[in-house]
Amino acid sequence: MKVQLNNIPKKENTLSKEDYKVELKKLQYHLLSLQLTLRKQQVGLIFVFEGMDAAGKGGAIKRLTERLDPRGFIVHPISASRPHEKRYHYMHRFWRKLPMHGQISIFDRSWYGRVLVERIEKFATKQEWKRAYNEINEFERLLSDEDYILVKYWLQISNDEQLSRFIKRKNDPFKQWKLTDEDWRNRDKWDQYVEAAQDMLEKTDSEHAPWFVVAADDKKHARLQVLKKAIDTIEAELSRRGIEFPPIHDKELSQIIGE
Repeated sequence: MKVQLNNIPKKENTLSKEDYKVELKKLQYHLLSLQLTLRKQQVGLIFVFEGMDAAGKGGAIKRLTERLDPRGFIVHPISASRPHEKRYHYMHRFWRKLPMHGQISIFDRSWYGRVLVERIEKFATKQEWKRAYNEINEFERLLSDEDYILVKYWLQISNDEQLSRFIKRKNDPFKQWKLTDEDWRNRDKWDQYVEAAQDMLEKTDSEHAPWFVVAADDKKHARLQVLKKAIDTIEAELSRRGIEFPPIHDKELSQIIGE
């Protein structure tokens, strides 16, 4: 995948507030229906969320999981490796977090840290992070050849939008915990992160584990796109595997949303 992240066309949600809520609810119900099929067929589902700081990963994950059966998924917020984890291969801690067949794991940041923050901050040597592209591709191939579906998102916002969100977080006592000194330091390395992300997208985009780049300056647009891509990918993968799933009918949706 060749993409110029600094030139991603901005996308806006054109729905009214009420229509947005209706569309969101429809997509969430559709995803819930697919979750039940995955459980019945014992197919694991893995979501990977990456993106610039303040790109809206948490908000997208919240809407993605809002109406799912909570017994069937877990969200893994990934931070720096702990001392005991550094005694193993860096992929070890991610293997331990893979879902059982029929379950869902959502990674809020992931194994791609090796070719992003670890590359930029020099926590990994050049040889290590360059080697990681093949290691990651092989890892994801192993999963997709087994009973797993992978859905990977890169949420991209503009530099100006990131600054605006940082300032809002700084001034909102309920969101100040979201903003750290490290976030501000990362802003100074914006170009390095964009370069690393573009390399990552190009070298790890595959037929079995494609990347979906989501224009995220408009949060509502991004959240709907995340759900739509999830549904399309899951249905395509189920069809490829010869697994039937129940269609969603308009009458059924009308009852769900109370129309």
